[in-house]
Amino acid sequence: MKIEHIAMYVNDLEQTKDFFVRFFGAASNDEYHNKTTGFRSYFLTFEDGARLEIMNKPDVKDAEKHLASTGYIHIAFSVGSREKVDQITGQLKEAGYRVISGPRVTGDGYYESCILDLEGNQVEITV
Repeated sequence: MKIEHIAMYVNDLEQTKDFFVRFFGAASNDEYHNKTTGFRSYFLTFEDGARLEIMNKPDVKDAEKHLASTGYIHIAFSVGSREKVDQITGQLKEAGYRVISGPRVTGDGYYESCILDLEGNQVEITV
């Protein structure tokens, strides 16, 4: 069994798509748009086949985000090396994204950093 995809609602569909394409190498399909409901989405496919569906709909509520709360808390990308973790983290910081931890070795031995995307969602970058 494998996870087929993960989905998330976002406020800015285009900027979110560009974020994952630019920094994490995602490939995007063409935008789906349901003109009746206003629903729009993209499927983003990553190098290993993992997929993320980003969605937008006019009547979706924007919930307050907390760094530590129940439910899904972050999406993590394994980038292959410490050097790549450092490189991508540096690029994100330079582009104005907030680095909330790392790069560092965690207590359980992971080398990682964590940033907030343009909508305050946590994105972890690890070896």
